Amino acid sequence: MPRYRHKSKLFENNYLIIFFLIICVSAGYAYITSTIEITGLTHLPKNTWDVHFENVKILSNTASSQLPTLTNNDTVATFTPVLNIPGDQYIFTMDIVNDGTIDAMVSEVVKTSLTAIQEKYTDFNVNYITGQEINQNDVLKAGESIPIMVGLIYKKDIGLDDLPESDENLSLSVSIDYVQADTNANSVTLGLNFENDSWDKIVENVRFGLGSYYELGATKEVDLGELGVHTVRVANTSTPDECLSSSFSQTACGFVLEFTDIVKSEEMNFSNTSSGGWPKTQLHTYANSEFLNILPKDLQKNIIDTYVVSGYGYSDFHNHTSTDKIYLLSTNEVLGGRLSDDKAASQTRQLDYYKSIGVSESNYLLAKKHDSSNIESAWWLRSASYKDSSSYYAIGSGSTSIITYNPTSSIGFSPAFRIG
Repeated sequence: MPRYRHKSKLFENNYLIIFFLIICVSAGYAYITSTIEITGLTHLPKNTWDVHFENVKILSNTASSQLPTLTNNDTVATFTPVLNIPGDQYIFTMDIVNDGTIDAMVSEVVKTSLTAIQEKYTDFNVNYITGQEINQNDVLKAGESIPIMVGLIYKKDIGLDDLPESDENLSLSVSIDYVQADTNANSVTLGLNFENDSWDKIVENVRFGLGSYYELGATKEVDLGELGVHTVRVANTSTPDECLSSSFSQTACGFVLEFTDIVKSEEMNFSNTSSGGWPKTQLHTYANSEFLNILPKDLQKNIIDTYVVSGYGYSDFHNHTSTDKIYLLSTNEVLGGRLSDDKAASQTRQLDYYKSIGVSESNYLLAKKHDSSNIESAWWLRSASYKDSSSYYAIGSGSTSIITYNPTSSIGFSPAFRIG
Protein backbone atom coordinates (compact mmCIF):
# COMPACT_ATOMS: atom_id res chain seq x y z
CA MET A 1 0.00 0.00 0.00
CA PRO A 2 2.33 2.74 -1.25
CA ARG A 3 -0.12 5.51 -0.52
CA TYR A 4 -0.21 4.61 3.18
CA ARG A 5 3.61 4.44 3.32
CA HIS A 6 3.89 7.87 1.71
CA LYS A 7 1.67 9.47 4.32
CA SER A 8 3.58 7.78 7.09
CA LYS A 9 6.88 9.15 5.81
CA LEU A 10 5.48 12.67 5.54
CA PHE A 11 4.20 12.52 9.14
CA GLU A 12 7.62 11.31 10.28
CA ASN A 13 9.33 14.19 8.60
CA ASN A 14 7.00 16.75 10.14
CA TYR A 15 7.66 15.29 13.54
CA LEU A 16 11.41 15.69 13.08
CA ILE A 17 11.09 19.23 11.87
CA ILE A 18 8.92 20.25 14.76
CA PHE A 19 11.33 18.64 17.18
CA PHE A 20 14.21 20.52 15.61
CA LEU A 21 12.42 23.86 15.86
CA ILE A 22 11.67 23.25 19.51
CA ILE A 23 15.31 22.61 20.15
CA CYS A 24 16.24 25.85 18.42
CA VAL A 25 13.76 27.88 20.39
CA SER A 26 14.87 26.31 23.63
CA ALA A 27 18.47 27.06 22.87
CA GLY A 28 17.73 30.67 21.87
CA TYR A 29 15.69 31.45 24.98
CA ALA A 30 17.28 29.24 27.57
CA TYR A 31 16.86 31.85 30.33
CA ILE A 32 13.02 31.49 30.12
CA THR A 33 11.75 28.36 31.88
CA SER A 34 8.38 27.02 32.92
CA THR A 35 7.10 23.96 34.70
CA ILE A 36 3.71 22.48 33.83
CA GLU A 37 2.21 19.82 36.06
CA ILE A 38 -0.92 17.74 35.96
CA THR A 39 -2.06 16.33 39.27
CA GLY A 40 -5.20 14.55 40.25
CA LEU A 41 -6.92 12.70 43.07
CA THR A 42 -9.38 9.98 42.31
CA HIS A 43 -11.56 7.89 44.58
CA LEU A 44 -12.45 4.30 43.78
CA PRO A 45 -15.44 3.35 45.94
CA LYS A 46 -15.89 -0.18 47.18
CA ASN A 47 -17.80 -2.30 44.64
CA THR A 48 -19.59 -5.55 45.26
CA TRP A 49 -20.78 -8.35 43.00
CA ASP A 50 -23.84 -10.24 44.20
CA VAL A 51 -26.24 -11.90 41.75
CA HIS A 52 -28.40 -14.60 43.31
CA PHE A 53 -31.88 -16.16 43.62
CA GLU A 54 -34.60 -15.04 46.04
CA ASN A 55 -38.33 -15.35 46.65
CA VAL A 56 -38.99 -18.91 45.49
CA LYS A 57 -42.73 -19.64 45.08
CA ILE A 58 -44.61 -22.70 43.86
CA LEU A 59 -47.21 -21.93 41.18
CA SER A 60 -48.38 -25.45 40.40
CA ASN A 61 -47.36 -28.66 42.10
CA THR A 62 -49.16 -31.91 41.36
CA ALA A 63 -45.90 -33.79 41.95
CA SER A 64 -46.17 -33.50 45.76
CA SER A 65 -42.66 -32.12 45.82
CA GLN A 66 -41.18 -29.65 48.27
CA LEU A 67 -40.11 -26.09 47.56
CA PRO A 68 -36.80 -25.86 45.65
CA THR A 69 -33.79 -25.41 47.92
CA LEU A 70 -31.22 -22.64 47.47
CA THR A 71 -27.53 -23.32 48.16
CA ASN A 72 -24.08 -21.91 47.37
CA ASN A 73 -24.97 -18.39 48.54
CA ASP A 74 -28.37 -18.73 46.86
CA THR A 75 -26.86 -19.15 43.39
CA VAL A 76 -28.00 -22.75 42.94
CA ALA A 77 -31.66 -23.86 43.02
CA THR A 78 -32.29 -27.60 43.33
CA PHE A 79 -35.62 -29.40 42.87
CA THR A 80 -36.49 -33.11 42.79
CA PRO A 81 -40.13 -33.62 41.80
CA VAL A 82 -41.63 -37.00 40.97
CA LEU A 83 -44.04 -36.85 38.03
CA ASN A 84 -46.19 -39.95 38.35
CA ILE A 85 -48.82 -39.67 35.65
CA PRO A 86 -49.38 -37.66 32.45
CA GLY A 87 -50.59 -34.18 33.37
CA ASP A 88 -48.44 -33.86 36.51
CA GLN A 89 -46.49 -30.62 36.67
CA TYR A 90 -44.06 -28.78 38.85
CA ILE A 91 -43.88 -25.04 38.18
CA PHE A 92 -42.22 -22.42 40.36
CA THR A 93 -41.00 -18.84 40.13
CA MET A 94 -38.08 -17.03 41.70
CA ASP A 95 -36.33 -13.71 41.36
CA ILE A 96 -32.83 -13.20 40.02
CA VAL A 97 -31.56 -10.37 42.21
CA ASN A 98 -28.61 -8.04 41.70
CA ASP A 99 -27.71 -6.90 45.22
CA GLY A 100 -24.29 -5.70 44.11
CA THR A 101 -23.17 -2.26 42.97
CA ILE A 102 -22.24 -3.29 39.41
CA ASP A 103 -24.69 -3.74 36.53
CA ALA A 104 -24.71 -7.34 35.29
CA MET A 105 -25.68 -8.94 32.01
CA VAL A 106 -26.19 -12.48 30.75
CA SER A 107 -23.12 -13.85 29.00
CA GLU A 108 -24.42 -17.35 28.34
CA VAL A 109 -27.44 -19.59 28.91
CA VAL A 110 -26.75 -23.32 28.86
CA LYS A 111 -29.74 -25.67 29.13
CA THR A 112 -29.99 -29.44 29.27
CA SER A 113 -31.12 -30.82 25.94
CA LEU A 114 -33.80 -33.49 26.11
CA THR A 115 -33.59 -36.36 23.69
CA ALA A 116 -36.16 -36.62 20.92
CA ILE A 117 -37.89 -39.42 22.84
CA GLN A 118 -37.92 -37.48 26.12
CA GLU A 119 -39.43 -34.45 24.40
CA LYS A 120 -42.45 -36.57 23.48
CA TYR A 121 -43.55 -36.75 27.10
CA THR A 122 -41.64 -33.97 28.90
CA ASP A 123 -41.68 -30.18 28.81
CA PHE A 124 -38.86 -28.37 30.59
CA ASN A 125 -38.73 -24.60 30.32
CA VAL A 126 -36.86 -21.81 32.08
CA ASN A 127 -37.95 -18.35 30.93
CA TYR A 128 -38.76 -14.94 32.28
CA ILE A 129 -42.02 -15.05 34.17
CA THR A 130 -44.00 -13.73 31.20
CA GLY A 131 -42.68 -16.45 28.89
CA GLN A 132 -39.95 -14.49 27.15
CA GLU A 133 -36.64 -16.24 26.60
CA ILE A 134 -33.59 -15.35 28.67
CA ASN A 135 -31.07 -14.10 26.12
CA GLN A 136 -27.40 -13.23 25.97
CA ASN A 137 -26.67 -9.59 26.92
CA ASP A 138 -29.93 -9.18 28.90
CA VAL A 139 -29.11 -6.61 31.56
CA LEU A 140 -29.82 -6.80 35.29
CA LYS A 141 -28.97 -3.44 36.81
CA ALA A 142 -27.54 -3.00 40.28
CA GLY A 143 -30.28 -3.02 42.90
CA GLU A 144 -32.88 -4.55 40.58
CA SER A 145 -34.44 -7.99 40.25
CA ILE A 146 -36.25 -9.91 37.54
CA PRO A 147 -38.62 -12.88 37.99
CA ILE A 148 -38.21 -16.16 36.11
CA MET A 149 -40.40 -19.24 35.83
CA VAL A 150 -39.22 -22.85 35.85
CA GLY A 151 -41.63 -25.47 34.56
CA LEU A 152 -41.42 -29.26 34.38
CA ILE A 153 -44.48 -30.95 32.88
CA TYR A 154 -45.36 -34.57 32.14
CA LYS A 155 -47.30 -34.07 28.91
CA LYS A 156 -50.92 -35.15 29.03
CA ASP A 157 -52.14 -35.30 25.44
CA ILE A 158 -49.81 -38.03 24.24
CA GLY A 159 -50.29 -41.50 22.83
CA LEU A 160 -49.48 -44.76 24.57
CA ASP A 161 -46.47 -45.26 22.30
CA ASP A 162 -45.01 -41.94 23.50
CA LEU A 163 -44.91 -42.90 27.19
CA PRO A 164 -41.56 -43.92 28.71
CA GLU A 165 -41.10 -47.69 28.67
CA SER A 166 -39.66 -47.77 32.21
CA ASP A 167 -38.95 -45.55 35.21
CA GLU A 168 -36.61 -42.77 34.23
CA ASN A 169 -34.55 -40.21 36.09
CA LEU A 170 -34.00 -37.00 34.14
CA SER A 171 -31.05 -34.85 35.10
CA LEU A 172 -32.05 -31.33 34.12
CA SER A 173 -30.14 -28.10 34.48
CA VAL A 174 -29.96 -24.54 33.27
CA SER A 175 -26.92 -22.35 33.84
CA ILE A 176 -27.36 -18.57 33.50
CA ASP A 177 -23.96 -16.88 33.55
CA TYR A 178 -23.76 -13.20 34.45
CA VAL A 179 -20.82 -10.86 33.82
CA GLN A 180 -20.28 -7.14 34.26
CA ALA A 181 -22.51 -5.24 31.85
CA ASP A 182 -20.92 -3.39 28.96
CA THR A 183 -22.13 -1.48 25.90
CA ASN A 184 -23.69 -4.66 24.48
CA ALA A 185 -26.22 -4.88 27.33
CA ASN A 186 -29.90 -4.99 26.34
CA SER A 187 -32.74 -3.90 28.59
CA VAL A 188 -35.48 -6.41 29.38
CA THR A 189 -39.14 -5.37 29.27
CA LEU A 190 -41.63 -7.85 30.66
CA GLY A 191 -45.25 -7.61 29.61
CA LEU A 192 -48.28 -9.62 28.51
CA ASN A 193 -50.61 -8.82 25.63
CA PHE A 194 -54.15 -8.42 26.94
CA GLU A 195 -55.63 -7.62 23.55
CA ASN A 196 -54.25 -10.67 21.76
CA ASP A 197 -54.20 -13.31 24.52
CA SER A 198 -57.18 -15.67 24.64
CA TRP A 199 -59.42 -15.55 27.70
CA ASP A 200 -58.13 -18.95 28.77
CA LYS A 201 -54.55 -17.69 28.50
CA ILE A 202 -55.35 -14.52 30.43
CA VAL A 203 -57.02 -16.52 33.19
CA GLU A 204 -54.10 -18.95 33.33
CA ASN A 205 -51.68 -16.03 33.72
CA VAL A 206 -53.83 -14.43 36.42
CA ARG A 207 -54.03 -17.71 38.34
CA PHE A 208 -50.26 -18.04 38.11
CA GLY A 209 -49.92 -14.61 39.71
CA LEU A 210 -48.98 -12.82 36.50
CA GLY A 211 -51.94 -10.43 36.30
CA SER A 212 -49.75 -7.43 37.16
CA TYR A 213 -47.83 -7.96 33.90
CA TYR A 214 -50.89 -6.86 31.94
CA GLU A 215 -50.82 -3.11 31.41
CA LEU A 216 -53.38 -1.04 33.30
CA GLY A 217 -55.87 0.35 30.79
CA ALA A 218 -55.13 -2.35 28.19
CA THR A 219 -58.31 -3.18 26.28
CA LYS A 220 -60.02 -6.12 24.61
CA GLU A 221 -63.24 -6.36 22.59
CA VAL A 222 -66.15 -8.46 23.83
CA ASP A 223 -69.04 -9.54 21.60
CA LEU A 224 -72.32 -9.16 23.52
CA GLY A 225 -74.58 -10.44 20.75
CA GLU A 226 -77.61 -8.18 20.32
CA LEU A 227 -75.94 -5.52 22.48
CA GLY A 228 -73.08 -5.30 19.99
CA VAL A 229 -69.33 -5.38 20.41
CA HIS A 230 -68.03 -3.52 23.46
CA THR A 231 -64.64 -3.04 25.09
CA VAL A 232 -63.32 -4.02 28.50
CA ARG A 233 -60.11 -2.76 30.07
CA VAL A 234 -57.73 -3.82 32.82
CA ALA A 235 -58.87 -1.69 35.75
CA ASN A 236 -56.94 -3.29 38.62
CA THR A 237 -54.10 -5.78 39.10
CA SER A 238 -52.97 -5.32 42.73
CA THR A 239 -54.10 -6.80 46.03
CA PRO A 240 -52.81 -4.54 48.82
CA ASP A 241 -52.98 -5.54 52.47
CA GLU A 242 -56.27 -3.73 53.06
CA CYS A 243 -57.91 -6.21 50.68
CA LEU A 244 -57.09 -9.00 53.15
CA SER A 245 -59.62 -7.77 55.70
CA SER A 246 -62.74 -9.97 55.79
CA SER A 247 -65.00 -6.89 55.87
CA PHE A 248 -63.32 -5.18 52.91
CA SER A 249 -65.08 -5.16 49.54
CA GLN A 250 -63.14 -7.20 46.96
CA THR A 251 -64.47 -5.13 44.06
CA ALA A 252 -61.17 -3.23 43.64
CA CYS A 253 -58.85 -6.07 44.63
CA GLY A 254 -57.09 -8.51 42.35
CA PHE A 255 -57.60 -8.64 38.59
CA VAL A 256 -60.58 -6.40 37.79
CA LEU A 257 -62.00 -5.67 34.35
CA GLU A 258 -64.54 -2.97 33.57
CA PHE A 259 -66.35 -1.89 30.45
CA THR A 260 -64.89 1.25 28.95
CA ASP A 261 -68.23 2.33 27.52
CA ILE A 262 -71.93 2.21 28.33
CA VAL A 263 -73.34 -1.17 27.38
CA LYS A 264 -76.98 -0.04 27.50
CA SER A 265 -79.32 2.20 29.47
CA GLU A 266 -81.16 0.62 32.39
CA GLU A 267 -83.16 1.58 35.46
CA MET A 268 -81.55 0.88 38.80
CA ASN A 269 -84.87 -0.22 40.30
CA PHE A 270 -88.53 -0.62 39.42
CA SER A 271 -89.60 1.28 42.53
CA ASN A 272 -88.50 4.68 43.77
CA THR A 273 -86.49 3.47 46.77
CA SER A 274 -82.94 2.62 47.77
CA SER A 275 -84.08 0.33 50.60
CA GLY A 276 -82.01 -2.84 50.59
CA GLY A 277 -79.30 -1.19 48.50
CA TRP A 278 -77.56 -2.62 45.44
CA PRO A 279 -78.34 -6.31 46.20
CA LYS A 280 -82.09 -5.64 46.10
CA THR A 281 -82.15 -3.70 42.85
CA GLN A 282 -83.52 -4.71 39.48
CA LEU A 283 -80.14 -3.91 37.93
CA HIS A 284 -78.34 -6.32 40.29
CA THR A 285 -80.65 -9.13 39.19
CA TYR A 286 -80.20 -8.28 35.51
CA ALA A 287 -76.42 -8.02 35.81
CA ASN A 288 -76.01 -11.43 37.47
CA SER A 289 -78.46 -13.34 35.33
CA GLU A 290 -79.44 -12.09 31.87
CA PHE A 291 -76.35 -9.96 31.25
CA LEU A 292 -73.95 -12.58 32.63
CA ASN A 293 -75.43 -15.17 30.30
CA ILE A 294 -74.81 -13.15 27.14
CA LEU A 295 -71.07 -12.87 27.80
CA PRO A 296 -68.87 -15.15 25.64
CA LYS A 297 -68.72 -18.63 27.22
CA ASP A 298 -64.91 -18.69 27.44
CA LEU A 299 -65.06 -15.47 29.45
CA GLN A 300 -68.19 -16.26 31.43
CA LYS A 301 -66.83 -19.53 32.84
CA ASN A 302 -63.78 -17.73 34.29
CA ILE A 303 -65.58 -14.90 36.10
CA ILE A 304 -65.18 -15.41 39.84
CA ASP A 305 -67.48 -14.63 42.75
CA THR A 306 -66.74 -11.26 44.35
CA TYR A 307 -67.59 -10.12 47.85
CA VAL A 308 -69.30 -6.74 47.39
CA VAL A 309 -69.90 -4.08 50.04
CA SER A 310 -72.35 -1.31 49.08
CA GLY A 311 -73.46 1.88 50.82
CA TYR A 312 -76.96 2.40 52.23
CA GLY A 313 -79.61 5.09 51.99
CA TYR A 314 -81.39 7.07 54.68
CA SER A 315 -84.03 4.40 55.34
CA ASP A 316 -81.44 1.68 56.13
CA PHE A 317 -78.97 1.30 58.99
CA HIS A 318 -75.98 -0.67 57.71
CA ASN A 319 -73.97 -1.41 54.59
CA HIS A 320 -75.22 -4.08 52.25
CA THR A 321 -73.19 -7.11 51.20
CA SER A 322 -73.58 -9.53 48.33
CA THR A 323 -71.60 -12.09 46.37
CA ASP A 324 -71.70 -11.15 42.70
CA LYS A 325 -70.26 -12.19 39.38
CA ILE A 326 -71.10 -8.82 37.83
CA TYR A 327 -71.24 -5.59 39.82
CA LEU A 328 -71.28 -1.82 39.48
CA LEU A 329 -68.41 0.31 40.75
CA SER A 330 -68.70 2.64 43.74
CA THR A 331 -67.89 6.32 44.28
CA ASN A 332 -64.50 5.63 45.89
CA GLU A 333 -63.50 3.00 43.33
CA VAL A 334 -63.74 5.56 40.52
CA LEU A 335 -63.06 8.98 42.05
CA GLY A 336 -60.92 7.95 45.01
CA GLY A 337 -62.80 10.24 47.40
CA ARG A 338 -64.62 9.02 50.48
CA LEU A 339 -67.91 10.85 50.12
CA SER A 340 -69.69 11.23 53.46
CA ASP A 341 -72.98 10.18 51.90
CA ASP A 342 -71.49 6.91 50.59
CA LYS A 343 -71.43 4.94 53.82
CA ALA A 344 -69.33 2.14 52.33
CA ALA A 345 -66.64 4.41 50.88
CA SER A 346 -64.12 3.37 53.54
CA GLN A 347 -64.72 -0.31 52.79
CA THR A 348 -63.16 -0.20 49.35
CA ARG A 349 -60.36 1.54 47.46
CA GLN A 350 -59.78 3.39 44.20
CA LEU A 351 -59.09 1.11 41.27
CA ASP A 352 -55.45 1.05 40.13
CA TYR A 353 -56.37 2.33 36.66
CA TYR A 354 -58.23 5.43 37.83
CA LYS A 355 -55.53 6.18 40.37
CA SER A 356 -52.78 5.83 37.76
CA ILE A 357 -54.37 8.41 35.46
CA GLY A 358 -55.08 10.86 38.29
CA VAL A 359 -58.87 10.69 38.45
CA SER A 360 -60.43 12.45 41.44
CA GLU A 361 -63.61 14.33 42.26
CA SER A 362 -61.96 17.50 40.96
CA ASN A 363 -60.21 15.80 38.03
CA TYR A 364 -62.93 13.57 36.67
CA LEU A 365 -62.99 13.96 32.88
CA LEU A 366 -61.15 10.69 32.23
CA ALA A 367 -63.88 8.83 34.11
CA LYS A 368 -66.51 9.92 31.59
CA LYS A 369 -68.06 7.26 29.35
CA HIS A 370 -69.98 7.25 26.08
CA ASP A 371 -72.92 5.26 24.78
CA SER A 372 -73.13 3.31 21.51
CA SER A 373 -73.78 6.57 19.63
CA ASN A 374 -70.58 8.03 21.11
CA ILE A 375 -72.60 10.45 23.22
CA GLU A 376 -71.23 11.19 26.67
CA SER A 377 -73.75 9.94 29.22
CA ALA A 378 -74.09 9.39 32.95
CA TRP A 379 -73.49 5.86 34.25
CA TRP A 380 -74.67 4.10 37.40
CA LEU A 381 -72.62 3.40 40.52
CA ARG A 382 -73.83 0.90 43.12
CA SER A 383 -73.56 3.44 45.97
CA ALA A 384 -76.83 4.58 47.50
CA SER A 385 -76.82 8.15 48.80
CA TYR A 386 -77.43 8.63 52.52
CA LYS A 387 -78.96 12.04 51.78
CA ASP A 388 -82.34 10.40 51.23
CA SER A 389 -84.01 7.04 50.81
CA SER A 390 -84.47 7.10 47.05
CA SER A 391 -81.28 7.89 45.14
CA TYR A 392 -78.09 6.29 43.82
CA TYR A 393 -74.86 7.90 42.72
CA ALA A 394 -73.69 8.04 39.12
CA ILE A 395 -70.73 9.47 37.26
CA GLY A 396 -72.22 12.48 35.50
CA SER A 397 -71.81 13.82 32.01
CA GLY A 398 -70.54 17.21 30.90
CA SER A 399 -69.18 19.35 33.73
CA THR A 400 -70.52 17.15 36.52
CA SER A 401 -68.23 14.71 38.29
CA ILE A 402 -70.81 12.85 40.35
CA ILE A 403 -74.57 13.12 40.63
CA THR A 404 -77.51 11.33 42.24
CA TYR A 405 -80.43 9.87 40.28
CA ASN A 406 -83.82 8.52 41.18
CA PRO A 407 -83.63 4.68 40.93
CA THR A 408 -86.30 4.62 38.21
CA SER A 409 -84.12 6.76 35.92
CA SER A 410 -82.74 4.99 32.85
CA ILE A 411 -79.02 5.81 32.53
CA GLY A 412 -75.79 4.02 31.60
CA PHE A 413 -75.02 0.45 32.64
CA SER A 414 -71.24 -0.10 32.61
CA PRO A 415 -70.34 -2.98 34.95
CA ALA A 416 -67.15 -4.60 36.22
CA PHE A 417 -66.11 -8.15 37.13
CA ARG A 418 -63.10 -10.20 38.20
CA ILE A 419 -61.53 -13.22 36.56
CA GLY A 420 -59.19 -15.79 37.93
